[in-house]
Amino acid sequence: MASGTGLIYDERMMSYNLLWDFPDCSIEIPERLSASFDKLKQYGLVERCVQLSVREATEEEISLVHSEDYLEAVKSTAFMNVEQLKSFSYKYDAVYFHPNSNHCAKLSLGATLQLVDAVMSDRIRNGMALVRPPGHHSQKSDACGFCIFNNVAIAAEYAKQRYGTKRILIVDWDVHHGQGTQNTFEEDPSVLYFSWHRYEHQQFWPNLKDSDYSAIGKGSGTGFTINMPWNKVGMGNADYLAAFFSILLPMAYEFNPELILVSAGFDSAIGDPEGEMCATPECFAHLTQLLMPLANGKLCFVLEGGYNLRSLSESLCMTVRALLGNPAPPLIGQMQPCLSAVETIQNVRAMHQPYWKFLKYHEAHIIKDPSTKKLNFAIEEHNFESVEATDPEKNMTMPSMEKEDFDVFMDSHMKNILVLAPSERTAWAGDEIKSAKLNQCLKVEAKEISMEEVSILISGGDTAQLENKSLLLSLGCIFPLIDKISKREVQNGIVVVPTLSSSAIAARYGITIGASRVLLLVVGEADIPTDIKADEKILVVYICRKHDTMGVNNYFIPICWKEDNECDGDLLYATFELILPLAYSHRPELVILAVGGNTGIEALALAHLTQLLQLFAEGQILVISQASDLVETLTSSLLGDTLPAVGSLVLNQENVLMLMKLKQELKQHWKLVQNSVY
Repeated sequence: MASGTGLIYDERMMSYNLLWDFPDCSIEIPERLSASFDKLKQYGLVERCVQLSVREATEEEISLVHSEDYLEAVKSTAFMNVEQLKSFSYKYDAVYFHPNSNHCAKLSLGATLQLVDAVMSDRIRNGMALVRPPGHHSQKSDACGFCIFNNVAIAAEYAKQRYGTKRILIVDWDVHHGQGTQNTFEEDPSVLYFSWHRYEHQQFWPNLKDSDYSAIGKGSGTGFTINMPWNKVGMGNADYLAAFFSILLPMAYEFNPELILVSAGFDSAIGDPEGEMCATPECFAHLTQLLMPLANGKLCFVLEGGYNLRSLSESLCMTVRALLGNPAPPLIGQMQPCLSAVETIQNVRAMHQPYWKFLKYHEAHIIKDPSTKKLNFAIEEHNFESVEATDPEKNMTMPSMEKEDFDVFMDSHMKNILVLAPSERTAWAGDEIKSAKLNQCLKVEAKEISMEEVSILISGGDTAQLENKSLLLSLGCIFPLIDKISKREVQNGIVVVPTLSSSAIAARYGITIGASRVLLLVVGEADIPTDIKADEKILVVYICRKHDTMGVNNYFIPICWKEDNECDGDLLYATFELILPLAYSHRPELVILAVGGNTGIEALALAHLTQLLQLFAEGQILVISQASDLVETLTSSLLGDTLPAVGSLVLNQENVLMLMKLKQELKQHWKLVQNSVY
């Protein structure tokens, strides 16, 4: 099994710069690389990565995407004087050349291909190519937008030809549309291209109609180009998450990529002069972790834009920390997408509905005049007035760049969010179980729990269950694990118990020892005490076959599958549409996942759910399993191992329609659930 995170950096890629006054290109400076690498060193991340060597790309490799005439033209710049370089550069849009540009562009592409080689040959699991010049704007015969050779597009063609890769996902989170990448693959169904970008109704560069949501590919590639145009500035953490939940993740799981290439432009982060967006650095750790269960963990990140050196370097470091397996810090900001973002999401879903099973049962309505339509509910726009995040239970706001020096904000913000991982990742307790994975975990001894200790955790009407000795024995294993997790002696834990009813008591115990909010996700049959159903500190999501309407409220949410109809696809659909948005909105400080036996859901789908839930509470999650045969797979997920793809993604119409109805009931309270204006 591949392990380790690769890092590619070579200071030779800094050896070109702008030689004349050209305001359009003045922000693309060599320090973009050095500032990023220095910040990686400051955080001790460089030595944790596997250092990969850099080579020049060959002309044959460049020709996978670019024309021979263009290649010869770029080569000629090595012998030009300043006036000739200026004249040559002005043939293209927003790009400059230097005598070293060709050499640096070949190094940039060569570094990208070295990363692909290392990941595809299982020498490493994932990695970051810290390269310059960027690539996603360059096309077959054109330089564009600081880009000379299209690193990611060539990498995709290279992976297909050298490794026989049949399905590649390209995620372009740069704030500009990567039209060069899109044009390369718009008729190719083997490449799923996703891009969000500042658009403002075609008023933002590159000002192309083909950057709008209606551009979905051509010919056999129709449906495999996903454009998410941001029509306003100020998009923040909630908007980016909503795009992943509603669009990218469902389509990516259905597409089932064998390799993920990320055009990692950090001009989409807070403080960047080009993007004017408000996603904080830790948001990119969350986006990275959301992608990591896919493609057997084969992720290659390739630097694109990013022009505020502090924002760029901090966001890039957060991405690398996630690749290395560090827990993601909690996100600041209101967990509520803005109206403009919701409109874009709705239009994208409507355009792609004919091509994706995950969208099959949704109502498809195009908003032809975005941001002017009268809505059936109100979505408030982002508030950017406060410099610092407020209490999580109150309305949280992003910093206003006009009112505070950006570096002062970042100093304070980064100090608050840097999370140190515990020395032990996973612990377990209970009876001996044959499992190779448990041998990699810390064994925690159980302790004796009395009825008196437990009775104070539940209401009087439910104390009869304490006469069950097996319940007390189960809690004797669970409580020490929660203690270890809360003290950050371990990051997560797993235990096998005979009944899931212990999970509700475990959630209440987590509150009593210091967690301000707990997420309890139960998959299977369990008795949930009435007082816990009414406790706003504990968000209970209860996935079961038995219809349970007793005490239903915004904090007790039963998802009642039709008898024998549930399947892996339904669980993933519920995860993207409901569970993840609810969890981000609740902001738990402890996550408890309780899984019953005979749920009808495959262990692998549950493992994917387990990995995604580690995004919350700084990775502090306890898995309670009723079935010992699930332990090996779920423990593997807790340890951070790569996961195979989920096999069946068939959706049951009754279950989907039930979830859609449930979302309508919940969206007024849980704003991140909203992905439609209807």
